[in-house]
Amino acid sequence: MTLMQWFIFILIIQVIHGLGTWKLYIKAGRQAWEAFVPVYNGVILMKIINRPVWWVILLFLPVVNLIMFVVTWVETARSFGKNSYLDTFLAIITLGFYNYYLNYIANVEYVNNRSLQPKSGSGEWTSSILFAIVAATVVHTYFIQPFTIPSSSLEKSLLVGDFLFVSKFHYGARVPMTTVGAPMVHDTIPGLNKKSYLFNDHFEERKTSWLNKLQLPYLRIPGFEKIKRNDIVVFNQPADTLLDMNNFKPDRNYYKPIDKKTNLVKRCVAIAGDTMEIRNGYVYINGKQNELPDRAHLQFSYHVQPKTNRFNPSVMANRYDITDGFGIINNENTYYFSAISDEAREKFKNHPNVASITPIRATKGERDLSIFPHDPNYNWNVDFFGPLYIPKKGASIDLNLNVLPLYKRAISEYEGNTVKVNGNQILINNKVATSYTFKQDYYWMMGDNRHNSLDARSWGLVPFDHVVGKPVFIWMSWNTHGKGLDKIRWNRLFTTVGGSGTATSFFIPFLVVLFGFIGFNKWRAYKKENA
Repeated sequence: MTLMQWFIFILIIQVIHGLGTWKLYIKAGRQAWEAFVPVYNGVILMKIINRPVWWVILLFLPVVNLIMFVVTWVETARSFGKNSYLDTFLAIITLGFYNYYLNYIANVEYVNNRSLQPKSGSGEWTSSILFAIVAATVVHTYFIQPFTIPSSSLEKSLLVGDFLFVSKFHYGARVPMTTVGAPMVHDTIPGLNKKSYLFNDHFEERKTSWLNKLQLPYLRIPGFEKIKRNDIVVFNQPADTLLDMNNFKPDRNYYKPIDKKTNLVKRCVAIAGDTMEIRNGYVYINGKQNELPDRAHLQFSYHVQPKTNRFNPSVMANRYDITDGFGIINNENTYYFSAISDEAREKFKNHPNVASITPIRATKGERDLSIFPHDPNYNWNVDFFGPLYIPKKGASIDLNLNVLPLYKRAISEYEGNTVKVNGNQILINNKVATSYTFKQDYYWMMGDNRHNSLDARSWGLVPFDHVVGKPVFIWMSWNTHGKGLDKIRWNRLFTTVGGSGTATSFFIPFLVVLFGFIGFNKWRAYKKENA
């Protein structure tokens, strides 16, 4: 729905609320008209049910409000003496319309200054759990989200098994677009393998389905910084599908809302307004080779030829800190290493049992069918790509049939236009177009592991409305190949993602502060008890 449609929808909800509660407002000593005024009626209702006024904010936060509506329905019934399990059940199962029974039929009296303490242990547990979910959902949605590194695309900077805190407020928290869904889970409910949200994802029906009318338009709270070149960014994969995340063709059979697409983490090597090119695996921005931060280490694939059959790839990988896959090729005395950094290669090649290390590179001008823009006129591959202009909000480009494959997806799917080709003419929204002005910024996201990363070279541009946040902190790092206590990478605990030089662990200072805080609280409680 558009913002205007949502405004009308909210006004209708206010009318429904007013019709179902105006007599209850009068019994609570208020005026009938106060039940109908948007937002103000919420403030008055909080006073009636003896709850803090700031709860009104929670009633307007998507996903969180689903829980708060239920709480408010139950609290309203209890404020008029309806405290039984049956009353609670009816308030919930009728989606709040139990208030109509209380308003027009039941003979109820307002309970002034009622006790807010739960009547039973189960009630106390339920209240605690509900508000813990609400608090966690607010933090998860608008401030900090936990994230796990599943692949080696940013190996050396971020390792497989790193557990991150991702800041939503650096680039601005995105308001959830999918309004009806389970809190604090992404696209699938863990253990059930079921969608966590209500949405008709069939490609042919998604635009007409009433479920999809509940989607909010894209809104973002202003952040305090912009994405910079070489920032590590978490974003929703633009070409994600329900059945096969490796299908990057625009004509898909299934569709996901933006905020439910798969979360990925990559390095932003080119920002809006840049012209990006890849030469022999290295990124060039506006004609100059991109310089990565000192914590980043590019990795490429190599063939390694040993001198003797006493070559042990596992020992070599461990010695030279090669953390990605390796194996022997066709039972020959040649080994394939999928990712070796430049620093590791310089040491590795000098080993007395290594005859040669040969880089595996694609040939310039050789087209890879899996590489964006998936068009026969562009002979691009993972190592030789571009040049490509990265669109900037408000910038215009000249459009022709040669350029169109590069930006068709952005113009149509990401910016909501219809794009058709009629002979030599390009029609946007059924009008002949020779240029196009972009509505938002775009970015180019890549992995440092250049031959083992599923990134923008496969699906293309990443629009700003797909950006989730900025990884800022590693609070845990789990090494599945370790044994015993070595399964935990202790030197990575409580380290920052950004910065220069060797990352410093703040785990010990954290423990000192934590135990100091616990000790202080116990001392304060002891002093209070013995005062």
